[in-house]
Amino acid sequence: MRVLSTRGRGAQAAQDFLSRLLTGSEASYERALPAAQRIVQGVRRGGDAALLRYRAKFDGIAASEPLRIPAEEMEAAWKATTAELKAALKQAAKNIRRFAQKQRPRDFTLQMAPGVTAGQKVIPLEAVGCYVPSGRYPLPSTLLMTAIPAQVAGVRRIVAVSPRPAKETLAAAHMLGVAEFYRIGGAQAVAALAYGTASIERVGKIVGPGNAYVTAAKKAVSFDCGIDMLAGPTEIVIASENGTVEGIAADLVAQAEHDPDAIAILVTSNAALGRAVAAKTKLRAQSNAIAKQSIAANGAVILTRDVEEARMLTNQLAAEHLTVDSSADLAWVRNAGSVFVGRWSSQPLGDYVSGPNHTLPTSGLARLRGGLSVMDYLKLVTVQEYSATGVRQLGPSAVALAEAEGLVGHADAVRVRLQSAKPVRRRA
Repeated sequence: MRVLSTRGRGAQAAQDFLSRLLTGSEASYERALPAAQRIVQGVRRGGDAALLRYRAKFDGIAASEPLRIPAEEMEAAWKATTAELKAALKQAAKNIRRFAQKQRPRDFTLQMAPGVTAGQKVIPLEAVGCYVPSGRYPLPSTLLMTAIPAQVAGVRRIVAVSPRPAKETLAAAHMLGVAEFYRIGGAQAVAALAYGTASIERVGKIVGPGNAYVTAAKKAVSFDCGIDMLAGPTEIVIASENGTVEGIAADLVAQAEHDPDAIAILVTSNAALGRAVAAKTKLRAQSNAIAKQSIAANGAVILTRDVEEARMLTNQLAAEHLTVDSSADLAWVRNAGSVFVGRWSSQPLGDYVSGPNHTLPTSGLARLRGGLSVMDYLKLVTVQEYSATGVRQLGPSAVALAEAEGLVGHADAVRVRLQSAKPVRRRA
């Protein structure tokens, strides 16, 4: 694991390394975009026939294999699941649901002036598609993280897709009551969800992580179908001055094992800690092939001149996962997908059981948004109502603003109400 310094001659090398990582993360799905667009258009025009053809080509699934996974298969997977894993799935689901319920906004009404009320209605989306990867590892946790907030939001139709769903993922679907599950993946699955086919009704939004082609396809359909975010490879940044060497190294390896393109970085002004972590991380990654590959390519300890520079650099990185030393550090954190506080808060705990969502922004997107939440499945619809008294209260201001903008029709529409809203004078 490389050790780079922002001090002296090493400063440019550190800057070049970080710039390369951020640019490369974005380019990974940009390079896949032309191929993804061809697949998306193929499914949009060709429907089920094209979907089955692409599934056979890219996932090796025979065209005779039904698209929809029967409920009996999901139930059988649940029955075959060990008691230990069932208990773990239930515990994780309970915490994810509890957290999402706390996040959910409420309807409200305010009196803005006498005779004027304004408020909001919180309305769930009609249908969402949850993409669950099934490449190197089975990811039942991703189904929990994408489907449960949708259930809390009140989404009526929740569709899951995965090309080769593991038995654990099918078991999780049965536990949650997700009945509509299709054995499809890649850009072709995104296209089917976005535009619909004879077998799959379109959804209003697609959520969940995927490879570069899935992400590129989400970008391609994003003007026609809602998406959560464009997610790149996993990122971990640990900003620490006094953390434990073993704990930091273990977390770096844990997130690095997701993908050969994963990014794993320690930012510190404590040179002794940084060099010890680099050595320990290299040692721990020896027996983990994917982590070893990603750390060799994208892992680094960045030694800064002081703590302030470490904090500034950490916010510039805007990492998907960020670990800090204590709750006092939250005061300076501005950009991160999810923050883990202190030596005991191992990032994999957040991947599974803490409650907050593990579908998080990458490639600097944490500067603009947080992770997936119940809000991603809701619309906030504003409502306003005037009485005659309300028109008299606020109408003149609306007329003045409309005239200032040169919108005569706007001003006239309000004047009509003002004329009608004049109080009736009663004879003595």
